[in-house]
Amino acid sequence: MTKRITVAIDGPAGAGKSTLARRIAAKMGYLYVDTGAMYRAVALWALRTGVSLTDMHRLEQLANEARIEFAPGDSGGVLLNGEDVSEAIRAPEVSQAASEVSRIPAVRRALVSKQREIGERASVVMEGRDIGSVVFPDATVKIFLDAQPEVRADRRATEAALPREVVAEQIRERDRRDQTRAHSPLVQAPDAVYVDTTGLSIEQVEAALLKIIRDRTSNGKERTE
Repeated sequence: MTKRITVAIDGPAGAGKSTLARRIAAKMGYLYVDTGAMYRAVALWALRTGVSLTDMHRLEQLANEARIEFAPGDSGGVLLNGEDVSEAIRAPEVSQAASEVSRIPAVRRALVSKQREIGERASVVMEGRDIGSVVFPDATVKIFLDAQPEVRADRRATEAALPREVVAEQIRERDRRDQTRAHSPLVQAPDAVYVDTTGLSIEQVEAALLKIIRDRTSNGKERTE
């Protein structure tokens, strides 16, 4: 039986976590897990069912009851209670709601439990903001992706087709919120490898991450069960 591998990729918005985690998972044959999508899924369910974003008790219930699954491969598909919500969770109103939902400690506890369950079943590349520090403090590989704020703003502005100034302000606010929240703030785990993606292509960062992972997993010989 091969050992399960957990690759934890953390970092601020616009650092390239999602794109790189998906590509790395595909190359390594691991399951890609976008933890941000889990908060979006809970937010989507709340919006659909009319649950107030200030009703912490009900939101905790939704987080505990939600059946959230990730499609294998590099599609990044997300299922909520059996429904493919990959597109629905990317709507602007869901993004805003997810930002509110993710601040609730009870919701975070519920989803962290689900994230750990996923990591116990298969080898994963899991990305977020507290994977190496909270969710999997004993992860096989921990990586902290970063980039200069202006670079992250440019990337997000291009993706969202929004004015750079608007996106830059959104990123500043998101960084402030992520770094100062009382529960599971965005921090670099002491044993995480810091990778600055500023000025690097996706291919260059991917190659660097694959080398880090393979160096720490018996030269890449360990695979998912």
